[in-house]
Amino acid sequence: MTHIPSSIEISPKQAVESEDLPGLFPKGSRVYITDVGTDTAETLTAGAKRVTDLGYTAVPHFASRRLTTKSALEHRIQMMTSEAGVKDVLVIGGGLEKEAGEFSSTMEVLETGFFDKYGITHMGVAGHPEGSPDFSDEVALEALRLKKAFSERSDINMRIVTQFGFDSAKFIKWAEGIKASGVDLPIHLGVAGPAKITTLLKFAAMCGVGNSLSFLKKRAGAILTMAAGFDPDEIVLPIEKHWQTAGGRSPIAQIHVFPFGGIKKSSEWLVNRGTWDIKISLYTDAANQRA
Repeated sequence: MTHIPSSIEISPKQAVESEDLPGLFPKGSRVYITDVGTDTAETLTAGAKRVTDLGYTAVPHFASRRLTTKSALEHRIQMMTSEAGVKDVLVIGGGLEKEAGEFSSTMEVLETGFFDKYGITHMGVAGHPEGSPDFSDEVALEALRLKKAFSERSDINMRIVTQFGFDSAKFIKWAEGIKASGVDLPIHLGVAGPAKITTLLKFAAMCGVGNSLSFLKKRAGAILTMAAGFDPDEIVLPIEKHWQTAGGRSPIAQIHVFPFGGIKKSSEWLVNRGTWDIKISLYTDAANQRA
C-alpha cells in the first residue's frame, strides 16, 4: 500500500549539532529548519548547509515579522543559496504582535523578488486550518489568494504547509474548502509525531491550537491506553485514507511532521509505516500546482 509522503522539521541547533542526524532520514527528504528569531543568519545557514551536505533537502524558515531590513533579508537568502545550496524555503508570518523590522506580512517579503532573484524553486507558505487569533478566516483566505496569485507570476512552485492539529476530519474539510475557493495549491498538513500526551498538551497550548487541544483532551482517554503514548496514526490514517481514495484529486499532497517527542522517534515511526516517499514528496509539487 502506498502511504502519504511526509517531511519533518528540526531546530537550528539540531541541524548544526545533532549526532543523530546523519543517516536518520532517507536521502532527499525535506527537512525544515525552524526560525524563532533567536539564531543568526550565519547559524541558520550553517544548519542548512549541514542538512544539505548530509543529503537531505534543507527547507529553512523565513519568519516575516521577525526579519529586520530588506538588505538583511537579501543577504540571508544569498547566503542560504550560495553557501548551503538551498532551493526550497518556508515563508511564514512569524507570530509577533509587532514586527521587528520592515516587514509586517509574508506578501511584503515575497514582493521583494529576492527569492526569485537567487534561484529559489520551491516555497511553502502558512495555512491555518483552525484559524488564528491574529486574523479572521476571511483575511487568511484572502492572504492565500494573494500568495496563489504571486505563484502564478513567479517561477517558484508554491505549496501550503499548515500548523499541526489533532482533528483529521476538520483538516480534510478545511483543505477541500481552500481548493473550492480557488486556491489550488498543494497542501501539506501538519501532524505531531509520536510523543507523550503531556508533551503534546504543552506544545498545543504554546502554539495556540486551542481547538485541537480541546479535541485531544476529549479523546485522551482512548489515546492514553496506547502503550507508547500518542500514536500519530490516530490522526494520519483518516487523512491518508482520504488522500488514497481521492486518487490524486485531493488538495492534500502530504503530511508535515512536528517531532515533539524527538526526531529519532518520529523518524522511526515514518520508516516503520513506509511513509517516506522521496520521489513523490519532492517532485510532484509542480505537477499538483498546475493540474
